[in-house]
Amino acid sequence: MAEVINLRLARKAMARQDARAAADANRAKFGEPKAARDARRREADRADRAHDGAKRED
Repeated sequence: MAEVINLRLARKAMARQDARAAADANRAKFGEPKAARDARRREADRADRAHDGAKRED
């Protein structure tokens, strides 16, 4: 027979796990220093310009 679980505790555990995942995402998104964030943006802009510059005109 299956083990009996308390659904309230399981629901709270799932909510805590979801909150931890959201916190990790926010740490990655907002926890970055301004200099690193600006460097990442500059690199993305450079890559976009290089990609757009390589497009062929038909």
